[in-house]
Formats: sequence, structure tokens, C-alpha cells
Amino acid sequence: MIQDMMPGTEEQLQKEMTAAYVGFDPTADSLHIGSLVPILLLVHLQKAGHKPIALVGGATGMVGDPSGKSEERNMLSEEELNKNIIGVKSQLEQFLNFDTGLANAAELVNNYDWFKTISFLDFIRDAGKHITVNYMMAKDSVKKRLEGEQGMSFTEFTYQLVQGYDFYWLYKNKNCKLQMGGSDQWGNIVTGTELIRRKVAGEAFAFTCPLIKKADGGKFGKTEKGNIWLDPNKTSPYQFYQFWLNASDDDAINWIKIFTFLTEDTISQLIDEQKNNPAERILQKKLAEELTVFVHGSKELEKAIETTHKLFANTKLPASSLSIEDLESIEGIVTSQLDKNKLIPGLDLFSFLTETSIFESKGAARKMIQNGGVSINREKVSDLQMSITSTQLLHDKFILVQVGKKNYYLVSFL
Repeated sequence: MIQDMMPGTEEQLQKEMTAAYVGFDPTADSLHIGSLVPILLLVHLQKAGHKPIALVGGATGMVGDPSGKSEERNMLSEEELNKNIIGVKSQLEQFLNFDTGLANAAELVNNYDWFKTISFLDFIRDAGKHITVNYMMAKDSVKKRLEGEQGMSFTEFTYQLVQGYDFYWLYKNKNCKLQMGGSDQWGNIVTGTELIRRKVAGEAFAFTCPLIKKADGGKFGKTEKGNIWLDPNKTSPYQFYQFWLNASDDDAINWIKIFTFLTEDTISQLIDEQKNNPAERILQKKLAEELTVFVHGSKELEKAIETTHKLFANTKLPASSLSIEDLESIEGIVTSQLDKNKLIPGLDLFSFLTETSIFESKGAARKMIQNGGVSINREKVSDLQMSITSTQLLHDKFILVQVGKKNYYLVSFL
């Protein structure tokens, strides 16, 4: 989990209980699985007896971090930011121990709390004079944007100075000596250590973790449907479970070392079992189980496994073999409702697929059907002129739609 580390960091962690922080960007009211690595850094830190600080960027969220970005992002209103901050805070409380009775209790801070009282003139005098423009322009995140067509606004150019000031403030007020983050944050983090050195002659430390990549070069944490969120209302526990279950063998070998708390011996044994019997997907199952319990709890894992079994076990059996109890208890797949009267005399296939939001357009539905990627009640659709009628309803109420190998939709007719 370690990419770059400032000299002396390991010695500092061995010397004393150390407060360390990670910043979280409140661009949405939920974190997604890309945030799991920094969350895990804080969890590991606390397990080792150190003090984790989670910084939610209420102020920096108004500015925008250029690291890894090719263009400037949209500004959020204060109302949107506050809503997002509440959501992110509640999620972080699931993973870290904030019990104030602990010597190394986790803390949540919002950098808007200190930036709201600082005037622009105060900031450029007290922070800006300590960091040169040459130093700021030497950072890769700045260089790439300046060389690109879009350029870079002064607002985003100052981001590293604002983040650096966060580290200085936490160092001064919370005795925080370490900042952690993704490898794209290295430039911003060391600006903070430099500001601490120049302003108060203090010594601060840094380390970053590698950015997670998929073996096939695809973007981690993204699916055709978008982000995999930690909020069960945005990504159901079943969908979350399926994401990890569908990892490639190469990704599973890598991810199980990063995203779980399993011992090295256990992981080595699982990898050996996987190599001996790859069809069993032992690594993927273990990865999906560990992560679903960590984020959603054991009860939601049980439901996700149950839904998986109902949808994927005995798929050669007709959909009519699923009982009404089976269909009504399937959790986590996308559901929608239509008026039963629409089936008189029949609803054309494309209207059905778009009115239920299974496809955004009739063109997208047509393309997928022509590629053999749509099944209704476990029967592959090939007839583009097909109509949906009441005779196809399972238990006089449901239609089960499958798109691709893994995406299921349950439509209820009322």
C-alpha cells in the first residue's frame, strides 16, 4: 500500500503515537470505492496505535484539486457542500473508532472551520510568502495542466498552497505530523511539509499509496453504470458484492492484499488454491465477502449471496421455477414498476425496455439485442418485433430482465 515515503516517516511512527491525516473531497454525499484505500490507511494506522484524523474539505471543495484532472471541475454551492460533508462524515464514522475515551480516538475536521476566518490578504501574507511560484510550478500536477489546452485558473493553481496550509494548521493545532494520500497527492502533501518547515521550523512527514488500477487498463471502481458507491442507496450491497466477485484473477490477487485485513499466510494460501482450481474463483468470493462485510455488515452479505444464488444458480431452469417468494425477496437488483393495463393488448419490446429505464434509448436496446445481450425471463430475445403481454408475467406480476452476463432488472406490473 506504499508508493512514496518521506525519509524519517517510519522512524517517527516507531518512536511515538503519531497523529496522521487524510483528506476527503466532498464532491458527492457519499464516498465511493476509490476512497476505500485512504480509509484503510487510517484504519491500519489506528489499529497500530496511532491517531487518525479525517479531514473533510469543506473549504478545498470550493476550490477544486487539479491533481490528476485534465480540466477544471464545477464549483459546488455551500448548500451542496454541507449536504455532502454530512454524508461523508457519517460514512467515515462506520470505519474508524471515535470513542473519546481512547488515547488514539479518531477525529473528524473540516478545513472550512479555519479558512472561514482567514482573509485573502492574511493568507497570501502568512502562507503565500513562504512558498515560491517556482516551487509550485515544478509540481507535475501543475505542469501537466499548464502544458494542456485548457490551462489552469489561479483558483486551482493555489490549491496546493491551501492544502499545504491544512497540514500546517493541523500540525500547529492537533500535533499532526503525518499526511497520507494517493500518489497523485504527493506534490500537495510535500508542499505542506515545506510550509511547516519554513513557517515554524517543524518536521512533518508524508507517504502515499499507489493509485489502484485494473489489470486490463480500465478505470478502477467504474462500471457501465458509473461509480461503485459506499452508500447502499446509490449502490446496493448486492451490486457492491457483484463488483468484487467479477474481478479478474489478476486484479483479485492484487486487490485482496490491499483491501482486506487477511494475514499474509492466509492470502498466500488463497492464491495457491485459486491457481490450482481457478474455476472456483476462491479469491473473488473471499474478496467480495470481506469487503461487503466491512462496508455493509454481515447481514447484507447474506442477502447479497442469497440474491446471487437465486439469479445465477440453475440458470438453465426456466424463470417460472423461481417462486413468488424468491422474486419478492431478491434484494439489491434494479426494480421498476409499470401499469398492468399497458399489457393490453401488448407493449412493444422497445417501449418496455425504455419505459422501465433498463435502457436510456431504443437505439441502445436494439444494439444490445442484436448482440444477443438481452434475456426476458431467462429466454434470449431475438425477435425485434416482440410484444410483452400478460401471458409472460411470472406469478401474474413479474418480468425478469437480464442485460449482459450480470445485470438483472425486476419489473413489477401493478
